[in-house]
Amino acid sequence: MSSAAEGATAGFLVWRLSMKVRVAVDRAVAPLGLTHAQYSLVASLYGMQRSGLRPSQRQLADHTGLEPLYVSKLARALEAAGLVVRTRDPSDSRARQLSLTEQGRDVTHRAITVVRALVDQLLEPLGGPDSPRARQFAGELTILLDAPLDAHTENEKEQS
Repeated sequence: MSSAAEGATAGFLVWRLSMKVRVAVDRAVAPLGLTHAQYSLVASLYGMQRSGLRPSQRQLADHTGLEPLYVSKLARALEAAGLVVRTRDPSDSRARQLSLTEQGRDVTHRAITVVRALVDQLLEPLGGPDSPRARQFAGELTILLDAPLDAHTENEKEQS
């Protein structure tokens, strides 16, 4: 165990792992003209489109866990780069649907390949991405992601 992890809380370890992954992905996708956040958006959009969906910015925000305002900002930057098209949602004139351009699909496909290699490297100490330990790890992460978090702390509740 690294010295930074000795006696650390689970919350600190989750934060450190997320930062480790974010920095590695940022570095890996930078040559493709993407940031980690942009990668998260286009890779999610790529997967959703492959499933036959044409998500709104709100649906993409819900899927990625990013704030809707941030998704809007990212989508505008990706549109300016020629990777994404934003169009009015026919069922809601206030909403924007997103889709990847041909260039966006190409860049995203290459980025996914690069990031998959990073994830494989990350999961190697657990026996690789298809190992029982990696599957158990993914299952436990899913449990944590599905657990509701109240935005108010106990101190705030006591003060009200």
